Amino acid sequence: MERRKFSREFKLEAVKLVRERGVAVAQAARDLDLHVNVLRKWVREPSADPQQAFPGHGQMKPEQLEIEKLRRELAKLKAERDILKKAAAYFARDSI
Repeated sequence: MERRKFSREFKLEAVKLVRERGVAVAQAARDLDLHVNVLRKWVREPSADPQQAFPGHGQMKPEQLEIEKLRRELAKLKAERDILKKAAAYFARDSI
């Protein structure tokens, strides 16, 4: 069974249905053929940052992009550090 995908517009309309029109989450989920927990998650997500809510498939929020960039940089720096440690140990061994 293939996972269903919903557009950003569909998610925003579902959230409006619950928030602005006052429809219960359970009823809205039944009407839209969604699981209740999925709709609850959608309702919570825009409250943190409405402009960045539901960025879409393959697109990350700016915070996630920054975290990913920092992880790559950290991995590179660790590799460089390990190389320098091995080199220092090698040259220290020769000087004895």
